[in-house]
Amino acid sequence: MHHGTTTATQPPATTGRTGLWLVGARGSVATTATLGLAALAAGHAPPTGCVTAAGPFDRLALPAFDDLVVGGHDVAPTTVVKQAEALADAGMIPGHLLAGTRDALAAADAEIRPGHDPRRHLGSQQEAAETLAADLVDFRERHRLARVVVIDVASTEPPLDPVPEHDDPELLRAALLDPDRAVLPASSVTAYAAVLAGCAYASFTPSAGMTVPVLTRWATEAGLPVAGRDGKTGQTWLRTVLAPALTARGLRVLSWAGTNLLGGGDGATLADPVAARSKLTSKNRGLRDLTGTDVTPLHIDNVPDLGDVKVAWDHVHVEGFLGSRLTLQTTWSAHDSMLAAPMVLDLARLLALAHAAGLAGPVPELGYFFKDPWGSDVHGAAAQAVELADWAGRTADAVARRP
Repeated sequence: MHHGTTTATQPPATTGRTGLWLVGARGSVATTATLGLAALAAGHAPPTGCVTAAGPFDRLALPAFDDLVVGGHDVAPTTVVKQAEALADAGMIPGHLLAGTRDALAAADAEIRPGHDPRRHLGSQQEAAETLAADLVDFRERHRLARVVVIDVASTEPPLDPVPEHDDPELLRAALLDPDRAVLPASSVTAYAAVLAGCAYASFTPSAGMTVPVLTRWATEAGLPVAGRDGKTGQTWLRTVLAPALTARGLRVLSWAGTNLLGGGDGATLADPVAARSKLTSKNRGLRDLTGTDVTPLHIDNVPDLGDVKVAWDHVHVEGFLGSRLTLQTTWSAHDSMLAAPMVLDLARLLALAHAAGLAGPVPELGYFFKDPWGSDVHGAAAQAVELADWAGRTADAVARRP
């Protein structure tokens, strides 16, 4: 298969040094992940919140934290250091960790290249993707990395309107070469670039990314593992813990209403009702599947003074024995980037394992990390955790047996 100037190669049999390429590398989630990784690698902080740092994953041959090298794409001019300073000023990043990781943050920022901005791009989408792919290949070769994992943590896009090109490889190839057409959103151009460069890929946002059917097909044909979409960080994770417990007791969920209050870049992005529609769809899909209830729509409100703190409130109305009623209310408040960042690091390590094992296409067991998991209809958190641990053990054994 050949789609551009750069093609995938067969990965070696060990995980080795791994590139973590962040799309949206200067945003809050990426900056927190980059700073956190530097702190963990230097021994300045314990890996609390990292699934792969605890049993049974801590016995597997995953890339060590100090084996991960960070780079990325972004369209923003603000440096990672300046973003980290802003997060520290907001009370999210401890001052001593910022002081101890400045050099690592500056080094990561030096590896950030201009991302794809459809408003400014001149030329075809094929050319745009090949430029991004060349950045990935250069990063991998300069640092002598075994592989690169691309993780999209950029701002949420509006839902994608399907067109015939998304399902037909020949039509898509022709459209990508036409400078007067733009049939892919920015997130899918970057996903295509990952395929061209031979990189594993995950979408931590609700944006389209690799969900374009032809792109998933090309990734699978290229032998690349992919995972997504929309990180299950807080409120939705709690929902997928509680909902199976209620249904396992034979209780019937009548309604499940919720509200999100958040500020920062996500709050501003999701203040746009069109962009918010992507997030609301992914947040509600798993809950509908778990409860069999057409849940009351979730609301998202931008409260700028909250910054990166997200407050999530849920009201659950349940029918019990002989028609009795039960009401459950939960309140969740946390720095959203602090919830997302360790999951980004986990995904980098696990996708490196999947790539080393020669897995291709969507990895259903990585659905543990996502609201809208590709290749899986399992949404319950406990069931997903069991699947993930079993898969990681099997995959690590397979890598160990490879010549």
